[in-house]
Formats: sequence, structure tokens, C-alpha cells
Amino acid sequence: MNNAEGLEALFEYATEGILVTNSVGDIIRVNPATERLFGYEKGELIGKPVELLVPMRHRGTHVANREKYYGGPHPRSMGIGLDLNGKRKDNSEFPLEISLSPFTSGGETFVIAFIVDITLRKIAEDKLKNYSIELEKQVEDRTMILREAISELEKTKEELHEALQNEKKLNDLKSRFVSLVSHEFRTPLAGILSSLSLVRKYGELNEPDKQVKHIARIKESVNSLTDILNDMLSISKLEEGKVVANPELVKFREFTMDIVNDLQALAKTDQKIAYTHTGEEELLIDKKIKRHILFNLVSNAIKFSPEGATIQVTSAADDNGLTLLVKDEGIGISPEDQKHLFERFFRGHNVTNIQGTGLGLNIVLKYVEMLNGTIDVDSELNKGTTFIIKFPKHNGHEQDNTTN
Repeated sequence: MNNAEGLEALFEYATEGILVTNSVGDIIRVNPATERLFGYEKGELIGKPVELLVPMRHRGTHVANREKYYGGPHPRSMGIGLDLNGKRKDNSEFPLEISLSPFTSGGETFVIAFIVDITLRKIAEDKLKNYSIELEKQVEDRTMILREAISELEKTKEELHEALQNEKKLNDLKSRFVSLVSHEFRTPLAGILSSLSLVRKYGELNEPDKQVKHIARIKESVNSLTDILNDMLSISKLEEGKVVANPELVKFREFTMDIVNDLQALAKTDQKIAYTHTGEEELLIDKKIKRHILFNLVSNAIKFSPEGATIQVTSAADDNGLTLLVKDEGIGISPEDQKHLFERFFRGHNVTNIQGTGLGLNIVLKYVEMLNGTIDVDSELNKGTTFIIKFPKHNGHEQDNTTN
């Protein structure tokens, strides 16, 4: 077989479509593969413009590109990275790739086009693309689920940590409560038992003066127990929302003076409680709550101040509201203890030898906050302490703190 026969056999039996066009773009030769690709007989293609095989929407562009190509023909591949389609006789379309190779014969330029149907490759590429999109979506969805799961785990972890901390705090409070209350109950109970024995003894010895002395001690111990129980009851009511503010118009100076006089009876030897008031006389207040606040602060001042000390109670009423000050000359509170002063059961490091439950100031704080007030403390060790409480001016509509 000579070269010419070999080339002819290659043309006729090639699996790729091969067609040849002249310089004006007419088809002058096609191989059988081209006929199969486009569904035409050879006679239907020879002499026809190559645009016959191009979809109608691309024919105008194809003519311009073909003419431009003939202006400087060179081997080139078409379709790589582009979406090229061929049009069959039945008007159906299919994706293809084309390689162009120009040659010259008898002074005329011809172009050989090698055509490959890439339908199966496109199907595979589309499947791969869809699979990639689906996989990306699944990864994104799984990532979202994973993020949500991690977020939930972090939230659960934080909730568990908070629950554990609260449980630890609660257990600590319970331990401190049991320790403080058992100690505070034990002391007055022991005093009562001891005094009862002595009352009986002095009764048998017919010494009434000594009996009276120990009966007074029994009363003092009972009052101490009553105070502890009252503090516990106040805490319980406040936490359950059962405390309701009932404001009424009161002559504040007289009201406070009565409390001061009651407390003066509890003062240590030569202790003096000095009270001054400035501003409006009649104020709309809750007598019970204000009495509890003042009684607690002033009784603390008595307890922690030495004999002969002066305790100053000051009140001032103006357009901004009511300000109360309780100032003592007592043992003072360290800066570190001031940070925890209003915590339940907290007792300063320098008062461990003085009777108390650590509930009083916590109750005061809750009462003050319930009335939308503020409480501050200014203290120096061994010099004294001042509590400053401020309440906004009452507008006649007390905040409803009732819980059903």
C-alpha cells in the first residue's frame, strides 16, 4: 500500500469526523464518520456552507470567525474550555471539539477539520460536576451540623459547668449555714440552760436579785434566737417574692427617732446614737422595710463599736429622694472583705469572735434593691464604717414585688 492509499484509508475509516472546506467555507469532502455524526448523506453536504452544521444561533458569529481565520490560517484546536455544539440534520445538537489544519493546493487555501463527538465525556463531566456540587453541599451541610453540634456541646458544657459551680456554691452555703446556725444557736441555748439552773439554785437559796439577773440573761438569749429566726424568715420571704412594699405617708423624723430610741436601749455602756434630719418631713415610705434596714445597720454599728462610741444616723430628703447614712467608730472592714460584704453568710475576718449569722446585710441589700435604691459602704480598719443608702423620690406607684 502506497502513501496515497494509506491516507485514503485513514480518511475513510477514521473514527473521528473529517471534512474539508475551501477558501469560501464550502464543504468539498467529508468522511463516513462525519456523515454518521451529523446524519447527512455525503451528497447533502458537498458544496454546502460549513455553517449548515452549526446551530442557527451561532451562524453569524461563525461566518465572521471563519473569515478572520482564513486571513491568517494556522493549526488550532477549538472547543477546549469552550462549549461548542454541532447541529444534526434532525436539528438536534451535540457537544464537539474541532481541530483545524490549513493547507494550500493550486494557490488556494483549504482547511481540514477533525471533529470529535464529546457527548459521553460531557455527560461524565456533568455527572462529576453534579457529584462535586452535591459533595460540597453535603460537606457544607455536615459542617453546619457539626458546628451546631459543637455549639450545643459548648453550651451544654457551659451549662454543666455553671450547674456544678452553683451546686458547689449551694453546698458551700449549706455548710456555712449549718456551721453558723449551729454555733449561733448553741451559744444562747447553753446560756439559757445555765441560767435556768442558776435561777433554780438561787430560788432555793432565796436570792431574788441573782434570779432576776439570770432571768434577764435568759430573755437576752431568747431575743438572740428570735433575731436569727427572723433573719432566716426574711431571707425566705424575699426569695419567694412574698415581701410587698406598702408605702404610706409618714413623718420621717419622728419615725426614725422612735427607732433610734429603741436601739439606744440596746447600746453598750456610754454609747450614744445621734440622729439628724434635713429636708422634707413627710415622706411616702414603707415603714416596715425602712425600720428593718435602719434597725439592722444601727444594731451592727452598736455591736462593732466600742463602749463610749458615738453612732451617727443622718437622713436627708430632697427632690432627688431620700439619703440615709449610718456611721460608726467601730472596728472597720478591710477592702478585701468589702468585696463580699453583702453576700449571704459572709462574715469579715475581724468579727469571728462576735456573734452573728452573716445574713443581716444580705437582707438589707435585698430590701434596698426591692425599693430601687442603692447601698454603698465606706470603711477603714480600726476607724469606723459608713453605710450610705439612697432611695429615689416616691412617685406614688410602688414597684409590685409580689409573686403569686
